[in-house]
Parts: sequence; structure tokens; C-alpha cells
Amino acid sequence: MKKTIRFLIRGVSIILALAIVLVFVVLAIDAQVASIGRGRVVALEDAPVADCVIVPGAQVFANGTPSQMLQDRLDRALAYYNSGKTDRILVSGDNGQLDYNEVIVMRNYLLEQGVPIEAIFLDHAGFDTYDTMYRARDIFLVEKAVVVTQEFHLLRALYIGQELGLDVYGVASDPRTYAGADYYRLREYFARVKAFLDCLFHAKPTYLGETIPITGDGRSTLG
Repeated sequence: MKKTIRFLIRGVSIILALAIVLVFVVLAIDAQVASIGRGRVVALEDAPVADCVIVPGAQVFANGTPSQMLQDRLDRALAYYNSGKTDRILVSGDNGQLDYNEVIVMRNYLLEQGVPIEAIFLDHAGFDTYDTMYRARDIFLVEKAVVVTQEFHLLRALYIGQELGLDVYGVASDPRTYAGADYYRLREYFARVKAFLDCLFHAKPTYLGETIPITGDGRSTLG
């Protein structure tokens, strides 16, 4: 009986030690990603001239409207676009299902704000932030970009961009507090670990394909 108890105590101790190590590793990666990404965040007025502004996707509704979070990203990207520092907008999101298409909703919103259709490039295979940044480099041949998204997400996008060799800067789009903010921040710990591992092991995105230079005409991406 005593041996069984000692065995159980030893097993629990090992599990607790491994859990502590795992938490430490996650926190260390989170801090590294945030530190590297934060060094590339700039104010809107300080954002440099770039090949394009990249807008990662977020939830869209069945009625064809963007969620608050996505609309805020688009509005901030529009402000940068209207500053004259770029003439290209790359919207990247999930179009993995016939009845769910983030990039078309994003394009339609931008068109309603007066952006010409040829200036809007659609990345239909931006299934996560790593895919978005990888495809920006390898499919759209982007070299220098400004990324616009909420700050918790922005730091990861900028980290990935730098690891992939892009010259990236970020402008945060946080004009309000969002419902579920605590959930998004908790999820970000695991998303940053995934981004770190993707960059470390040079993961490939879900899809690649033929190049569509960002210097061309966005209508070629309508699909």
C-alpha cells in the first residue's frame, strides 16, 4: 500500500513538473513573439510607404456584413490607403466553404467605401495568419507591407512576417473593447506557440499556387 502511494505521489509530481515546464515554455514563446512584433508597430501617421496594406480576415455574417472586429480593421486600412502611402489592399481570409467567404465581404465593404476594384487583391486561402503572411510573400510577391489588425493579433502577424523575411510594419485597429476579449487573449497564447513552431520548422501554407504580383490588377484574384 505504501509503495502504491509513493508511486502515485511520484507520478503526480512528475506531471506537475511537466505542466510547470510547459507553462514556462508557452509564456516564454508568447513574450518573444510579442517583443519582436511590438518593435514593428507604428502609429498610422508614421506608417511608411509600402507595396500594400494587408488586412487579415475575421468573422463575417450571413447577411454579407463584417463583424465589428473586421470592420475596424478595414476602416483603419482605408485610412492608411487614403493617406496615399499605398495603392494596393490585400485582404486575406477564409474561403474554405461555399457558404462562407470572408474576402468577398471584405472586398464589397471596400468597394462601398470607394476603393477601385483593381486596387483590391483577394487571398482566398488565408486560413490562418501564417498562411496569410507566407502567401503575401510567395503568391503576391509582397516585399514591404503594412499590416492592420487588432494589437493582440498584430504582434503575431508582424513576428511571422519578419521571420519570413518581409519588411513589415503594423498599425493597430483597436477603437473599442470587443466582446470576448479575454477569450481572444487566452487563445493567442496557443496561436503564438503555433506561429513560433511554423516559423521554426519552415512550415508550408495550406495552399500555394501561381504567383499574382501585387503590382498587377486586383481583378485577377476574383476567382
